[in-house]
Amino acid sequence: MRWGIIGAGGIAGIFYHDAQAWSSARVVAVASRDRDRAGAFIADHPLDGIEPARALGSYEELVADPEVEAVYVATPHAFHAEHARLALEAGKPVLVEKAFTRNAAEARAVLDLAREHGLFVMEAMWTRFLPGQVLARHLLDSGLIGEPRFVRADHYQPISHVPRLARPELAGGALLDLGVYPVPWIHSLLGAPERVDAVGRLTDAGVDLDEVVTLGYPRATAVAASGMDARSATSGEVDATAGRICLAEKFYRPAPVRVVVDGEGRQEPCVDIVWDATVPGGFQLQAAEVARCVAAGRTESATVPWSTTIEVMEVLDAVRAAVGVRYPGE
Repeated sequence: MRWGIIGAGGIAGIFYHDAQAWSSARVVAVASRDRDRAGAFIADHPLDGIEPARALGSYEELVADPEVEAVYVATPHAFHAEHARLALEAGKPVLVEKAFTRNAAEARAVLDLAREHGLFVMEAMWTRFLPGQVLARHLLDSGLIGEPRFVRADHYQPISHVPRLARPELAGGALLDLGVYPVPWIHSLLGAPERVDAVGRLTDAGVDLDEVVTLGYPRATAVAASGMDARSATSGEVDATAGRICLAEKFYRPAPVRVVVDGEGRQEPCVDIVWDATVPGGFQLQAAEVARCVAAGRTESATVPWSTTIEVMEVLDAVRAAVGVRYPGE
């Protein structure tokens, strides 16, 4: 599949590399409002044996390009809905960087447009395709470790110095950049919660420095913590009635997974293994999913369906309401 990228920031660079280095995808165009910036981005990401993309100076030019078969939206959160609509109205399938939009209302509007045009759209929740996370879901579904009772995940990175994260008009703050890993991971295991509670700290500008989110389920509780002025282990764990799953470091990346099976009532584990679930790259997995779905004539992915995107955005909306974050124009 031939891709065009809207945006020339850091996460676009990861997609540009992974999709081409580890799959048959090719990025044929990168667009920025400043063509020179797009050109510099391409020059900064050389790939041996792969022809560089073309630099374009407008997003409109990119979505109209006949060589572009799919569009990856990698602009700041505040512009995701606008740029996804731009691609859809040009008839292009779209992969939209997470968080999908600023809020659930914007997400519904984008998905309604995709439905109207019969086009594929997926949130770029690449972590759902990682082997370790797939294993965790399969283990829970199998009943091997019993019923989950407590799930937790944390994601703190010291990135508060990044200018866009300080700006409410760009939907800055920790939640949409960092919280979009632990909250969706918990959702992938337990589904939509019945209750959402959160506490957090805000900057003087009104964006969130951090938040601790408690998610209530009928027979389980989950905690997701994220913040941008400290560093954490970025670990995840599932504690169940007959065992546990541990992603001890960087749960949101390809990493080893520890599985412990106690058997209900046992004092000592009967199984304690570590599976090396590392793979090169990671973003190529979501690019491959888009290609598969589009080739099959699907408008959504079974791994990251539209309903999941809406449910996660509703949780993020509830977290912002609890901690007091509101973006301009909402």
